[in-house]
Formats: sequence, C-alpha cells, structure tokens
Amino acid sequence: MEDAIRKILQAIDPRPERPELLKTPERIAKSLLDLTRGSRESLEDILGGSTFEDPSKTMVLVKDISFFSLCEHHLLPFFGKAHVAYVPDGKIIGLSKIPRVVEHFARRLQVQERLTDQVASALEEVIRPRGLGVVIEATHLCMVMRGVQKVGSVAVTSCLKGSFLRDARTRSEFLSLIQSVDPESSS
Repeated sequence: MEDAIRKILQAIDPRPERPELLKTPERIAKSLLDLTRGSRESLEDILGGSTFEDPSKTMVLVKDISFFSLCEHHLLPFFGKAHVAYVPDGKIIGLSKIPRVVEHFARRLQVQERLTDQVASALEEVIRPRGLGVVIEATHLCMVMRGVQKVGSVAVTSCLKGSFLRDARTRSEFLSLIQSVDPESSS
C-alpha cells in the first residue's frame, strides 16, 4: 500500500521527495487500515453475549451516535449522526452495542444508503424486534470539497422495519424523539 501511495504522491506533488512527505505513505496506510477496520472485524465478536430475554415492549432509542466513514466513490470522509430505535419482542440488546454496530459498518468503504440498511438489517437479525428504525444524517466531503461544493448540505437516509413501517403512531413517535432537543444543548 505504501508503494502505491508513493506513486500517487509523485503524480500530485512536484516535489514528492521533500522531508515533509517522506513518512506520508506510512501514515496514510495506517490511517486507511484504521478507517476501514469494519471490513475485517466480525460482527459476532462485537455483539457476542449482548442480547437478553426481556418482556419489555418499550421503544428503545439511542440517538446522536456520531460516526465517520469513507465514501467508496472518492475515498473522502462522510460523517454525521445515526439514530437507532427498536421496539423489543422478547429480546433486548445492551445499549452500548447499538453504537458499536453503527461503527462496525461505518468503518469501511461505504455509501450512506447501504450503511443505513446494514445497521437496520444487522440489528433486526440479532434481536428480531417488533419494529426498528434507523435514520442517518451525514455531511459528505465529496459534496462539500469537490463537485457541487455545497457547504452545509446534509444527506438523510432512513430504514424502517416492522411496526415502524406499518404503524404511523410508532413511526411518528420515533421521528419526534429524534427531533427532540438535547437538554444539555439548550442551557
């Protein structure tokens, strides 16, 4: 990978041998491996032993889950927040596992649409909830730094399953909760 990065530097910089760039191939290689580690991780290892039998039918929401990913079309970052909720059907998952699922799928070459679907499908498979919703809001540097160059633009994707898709009240509750004001930010 470092040799390929050196070739890229030779193509884009008039002085690729300058001291400031000598360790750049190594740094980029380490960075890319970290930013795409989700492709080499096992979801089972991340979630192992984190589901529990529970009769609760109360909606569970973890919102404002920050994430970073790399656009597979331009290798530029996109980043934002994910909001994930489900209504249990006899099984719940540890709250900290929900952000871990988001991170697992975000840390790979990705598109936002697929990321949204992968988070929803993985949680649906693991806990088989009555309903599930995932909304992701992200800023894409491929739209901000190049191309249309629209600073401030945000892409929003959603995946609704089960009662979140069929029941307008459940869907409305979810969408209302992710819009609610954070008490810490209003002080």
